[in-house]
Amino acid sequence: MRVSSWTTSAADAVRAGRALSLACVALLLAACDDGKLQSFGGPTMGSTFRIQYVATAKTPSGERLQAGVQAILAEIDAALSTYRDDSDVARFNAAPAGTCTRMPASVVRLYAYAQELHGESDGAFDVTLLPALSAWGFGPRGQVTERPTAETLEALRDVVGMAHVRFAAAEPKTLCKDAASSVEFNSVAAGYAVDRVTDYLRAEGVTSFLIDITGELRAYGRKPDGSAWRIALEAPISNARVAERILPLEGMAVSTSGNYRNYYEEAGVRYSHTLDPRTLSPVTHKLASVSVIADTALEADGLSTLLMALGPERGYDFAIGHKLAAFFVVKADATVDETDKRAFTVRDTPEFEKRFPALKGSS
Repeated sequence: MRVSSWTTSAADAVRAGRALSLACVALLLAACDDGKLQSFGGPTMGSTFRIQYVATAKTPSGERLQAGVQAILAEIDAALSTYRDDSDVARFNAAPAGTCTRMPASVVRLYAYAQELHGESDGAFDVTLLPALSAWGFGPRGQVTERPTAETLEALRDVVGMAHVRFAAAEPKTLCKDAASSVEFNSVAAGYAVDRVTDYLRAEGVTSFLIDITGELRAYGRKPDGSAWRIALEAPISNARVAERILPLEGMAVSTSGNYRNYYEEAGVRYSHTLDPRTLSPVTHKLASVSVIADTALEADGLSTLLMALGPERGYDFAIGHKLAAFFVVKADATVDETDKRAFTVRDTPEFEKRFPALKGSS
């Protein structure tokens, strides 16, 4: 489960946890030869966002577009942040067991989507893991000094689990909790934000753009020279940033989840920030990163997190069964030297090859 720290003080952790561990960076691989490629960006969700777009005579000013995007991001932060006491999610989390809280559209949409992924994966995707994340040092309280005991984790099952949280039967915009449970949407919030910004830019008449919010990407249209936007999927090398694949992206979104930059170590043991909901502990499989290309950033974001939790075998089978365009990077063994690209193997799905046929066998 990826974790975002929506405070300035936790920005470094987030850059490792999302913008870096997502392992997906936009590349400026071609210069704008007609002078109409514009961009703006700034801080958001403890990391950054950047919008590149093709300006025409019909598009609004950059100042107007930036103000509109920042308003959307501020609205999402006010609804979803677990790092501010006045957010809608924080109010729900602070409420006692047996209460119901009316929620904004963003929370309703994301919890409904989480329920879908939870059901399709037999519980491998779970947005009530905040107490377990905090126990391992990946929550709002920050890093812990020692790993939680088995007894501590077992006690958390009284509040962890999506069965504890439900929509009110007669009021679908109201979220109820039957235990003192907490929710967090860091595994899907950035993807949701990308889609919201996509809808806004299109409504404003922008017909070609590339959105990057904390490493979640979505492209629409083409660059001024007629070429597709291109992004890089990183090789999970611990001491460098190396492109594993370069993808032309048009009308699609991409998200990468990975364990190789967001972790902590205790007594020489590395603990991943991705938790297995079945054990409430960091995953121990050899999947280093997985990228998902989908029609929306919300889908790509949630599915990459889900596949990361499932691991290289179960995740690949899930991707095949659901016809996902996914790209897996797997460690050779548990003692792999992560400074060497050759220590990893790659595997993609037939749907990935279908979307990017020219990339088969390339690097």
